[in-house]
Amino acid sequence: MNVHAPTEDKIDDIKDRFHEELDHVFDKFPKYPMKILLGDFNAKVGREDIFKPTIGNESLHEISYDNGVSVVNFAKSKNLTIKSKMFPHRNIHKFTWTSPDGKIHNQIDHILTDRRRHSSRLDVQSFRAADCETYHYLVVAKVRERLAVSKETKQKVHMERFNLKKLNEVDGKEQYRVEISNRFAAVENLETEVYVNKTWETIRENIKMSAKESLGNYEPTKHEPWFAEGCSQLLDQRRQAKLQWLQDPSELNGDNLNNIRRETHRHFRNKKREYLKTKIDELARNSKNKNIRDLFRGINDFKRGYQPRSNLVKDENGDLLADSHNILNTWRNYCSQLLNVHRVSDVRQTEIDTAEPLVPDPSPFEVESAIAKLKRYKIAR
Repeated sequence: MNVHAPTEDKIDDIKDRFHEELDHVFDKFPKYPMKILLGDFNAKVGREDIFKPTIGNESLHEISYDNGVSVVNFAKSKNLTIKSKMFPHRNIHKFTWTSPDGKIHNQIDHILTDRRRHSSRLDVQSFRAADCETYHYLVVAKVRERLAVSKETKQKVHMERFNLKKLNEVDGKEQYRVEISNRFAAVENLETEVYVNKTWETIRENIKMSAKESLGNYEPTKHEPWFAEGCSQLLDQRRQAKLQWLQDPSELNGDNLNNIRRETHRHFRNKKREYLKTKIDELARNSKNKNIRDLFRGINDFKRGYQPRSNLVKDENGDLLADSHNILNTWRNYCSQLLNVHRVSDVRQTEIDTAEPLVPDPSPFEVESAIAKLKRYKIAR
């Protein structure tokens, strides 16, 4: 779970609401899987002796502030440990935030893990070289977990996809028609006493071979992101400028870093605009050429954007489930209620009386007369 806590200068009501929500969300976690809480806790945790079973001896600060005490109390109540305070490192690898002037350093970003898997965390430290365009530093934790290897191998089904766009072209359509006509000419000479399954297999293979010979396989177009080689070079320049500023936080190095940041932002903004313009032109071209499938696929990409896959589901109460066993039971109950129809045995069968037609059937002469009265190019009603 990622956490962003309020700062020290916030009022107590905001802090209390945050910790109440944190307790509520944490209690929904399943008991057995590994639990990791990380993020910006905005908490300075000291080296008090009463906190050592939870935080260890390697904190950057001497005294705990209010947010630090709240984090420690939360960790003790949930049987967690603050692993970012337990590994000996130099101070430059402990602090996670630096003020804009480069004079104040704090350790306010933490990683909390459950005490049950205390030995699975090998190391936690901050990396100053990772440039994320923020005054926070990247905090990296090394985790070693023993996982059970499943012996079951899933069989992947390979499905051929043909380039159906060639059917919109005159040459491609004619080539496919000739190919499939030649192949089905041989099927007509087969014996009549042939099993249906064998005949269907022959027909299916002929259709697939005809499409493969005339249309070819479908090759999806590769996604070309706006982040190109020039963007990588600017990021390298910004990273070098930041390292130089960290080693020597002088005014000259600070101005150089700010200039490179502005240039990087301007270049990224222009590249994004060019990328969006290319996508819009592609949508207009698909709309003009009547490529409805590609048109709506591009529109949906714009509307939805990036959507990561998630293995979480909600139960009947709206709570998130992460355990595979509980997820399977939830889907089983949902499908059983949706698909299973429980028959009622005590329903009495009643006789259904059908009404006799009051209008006699029309004669052949009346039908011919009605047809003769029809106008041309009109549908009969």
